[in-house]
Amino acid sequence: MHYSGAVYRPPSEARSLIVQCTLGCSHNKCAFCTMYKDKKFSINPIEQVLSDLDEARAYGRYIEKIFLADGDALILPMEYLLTVLDYIRDHFPTCKRVAAYATTKAIMRKTDDELRTLREHGLGIVYIGLESGNEELLKKFCKGVTAEEIVLNAIRCKQAGIATSVTAINGMAGANGDWQSHAIDTAKAVSRMKPDYIAFLTLRVYSGTPLHDWIASGEFKMMEPPELMRETRLFLEHIDSDGSIFRSNHASNYLPLGGTLNRDREALIQLLGKQGGLLSDYAWGRDHSPVRPAGQRPPPKSIGNGLTFRRNLVGLEEIRTGLDLLSDPVAARLRRHQMKCGSL
Repeated sequence: MHYSGAVYRPPSEARSLIVQCTLGCSHNKCAFCTMYKDKKFSINPIEQVLSDLDEARAYGRYIEKIFLADGDALILPMEYLLTVLDYIRDHFPTCKRVAAYATTKAIMRKTDDELRTLREHGLGIVYIGLESGNEELLKKFCKGVTAEEIVLNAIRCKQAGIATSVTAINGMAGANGDWQSHAIDTAKAVSRMKPDYIAFLTLRVYSGTPLHDWIASGEFKMMEPPELMRETRLFLEHIDSDGSIFRSNHASNYLPLGGTLNRDREALIQLLGKQGGLLSDYAWGRDHSPVRPAGQRPPPKSIGNGLTFRRNLVGLEEIRTGLDLLSDPVAARLRRHQMKCGSL
């Protein structure tokens, strides 16, 4: 297999066969990103890609998903893409989905008919970076396209039958920026796109990026975990994307969240309200529990016992014996703490 430099893929493509069709990213100017700074964008020879597919097939693995790397495989010419997709269809009968990153500019280069053709030949899902629905932030971070362009072209992919997974970035406005507008504008943009999947990541800092320089100069201040929770809550309060699978469980996220919108939206908001307060206390070193002498433990809130039996209990006598094994230790602990059973 031919791999050049670091190879990146979305978390959901962890078990996919990764085939490097391009090197790097065709844009490669986002102020927060270093993923492809070590590469100059180029297209790998089609013969090399087909050879890699043959090599992977020779290993005899059961392959359900294939990811076309690097950062912008959709920008490839139609003839190239169709050759690869048809080869996968003909030689990997167990493959259920082919995926790729897609910049908005790459989608714009494809007509509606071409997008439908790609879907018909096996392209199942594209990963699109929205980052923010706020136009000023997209300009600041050198995204290279407007929020309106991202929204319209994500919709075009869905209309062509290609599933979409959209990424937004928590904390992108900074603690000293207009985080409310970022949260609300991003929610509005995602609501219009109604993607199949929403990935809500957290902004991270890498040396050598403009973002790193902004922080060093004091121009940009990173958000603390409680502030990030507040922004996430505001985002969820303004989103309307029924059926979208929401995930905020990336390695960058402080609090893992997941659910299906709009069904689980209120539950996620409630969870943020509770966990946000805990994160705030942890961040500031607050401890509201009473001070106790060393070695003194608080009284138990409940007393219980559990046991996994090696086999199913059969008959009333075996069940009684099992209950005795469970209840005797509970009774002993109740007596030790001078407690009585209130419910069973």
